[in-house]
Amino acid sequence: MLGIAALALAFFAQKAAAHGGVLFYSIGGTWYNGWSPYNTPTGQTTIQRPWSSYNPIQSVSDPTLACNDDGTSGALQLTASAVAAGTKITAYWNNPWPHPYGPQLTYLAQCPGTSCTGVNANTLQWFKIDEAGLLSGSIYAGSWAAGLMITNNNTWTSTIPASVPSGAYLIRFETIALHSLPAQMYPECAQIQITGGGSLAPTTAELVTFPGGYGVNDPGLTVDIYSNQAQTTYNYTIPGPPLYAGAKVS
Repeated sequence: MLGIAALALAFFAQKAAAHGGVLFYSIGGTWYNGWSPYNTPTGQTTIQRPWSSYNPIQSVSDPTLACNDDGTSGALQLTASAVAAGTKITAYWNNPWPHPYGPQLTYLAQCPGTSCTGVNANTLQWFKIDEAGLLSGSIYAGSWAAGLMITNNNTWTSTIPASVPSGAYLIRFETIALHSLPAQMYPECAQIQITGGGSLAPTTAELVTFPGGYGVNDPGLTVDIYSNQAQTTYNYTIPGPPLYAGAKVS
């Protein structure tokens, strides 16, 4: 018979396997480890903002919605420096990722000053540089961007728009799982320094805060993919603001 400790470990392993987050990044061919959420934070140095749980966020008003944390940088926070505008950034989700139904989204937020370290993510304004939702077929039986992410070795690649002004930024990769309601949101953030950028600032209409960027009644978060209506619905509204005008969609 399993002891209490063994049972608890088995339960934890099952729970962790059902969810997850971004564990690694590749930026212009350079590999970066992400945060290890279930390890001690002591000594962890990474470009990723600290986060503590594989569990999803299921409320649009959750104070952790910006970066799956309290908004603060790590004690030994790093930044990926000299990320040229136009560079591709790939986020690696844990393998296996179990949720193939839902959209993929990528945001940027520019920090004041020369560094994002010490800047609370909840105070920033975000603009969307990449999005993909229902790729083909019906909401009920079609192909989704999250499924494509799984097919691509649990990765999603987005391009830093060439028109983005240079500066210190947080990049926010997010997958939203629609297999249950409320929808499950999985955002993670990393610090980058964009160089060689352009001069196209995002418009007011393209900027949102988190929380605040999604609404409780957003159709992209409240859709029942198993309903009768979903079987004959071929359009899906991706939540969040309109794409940044200079975005190059993956």
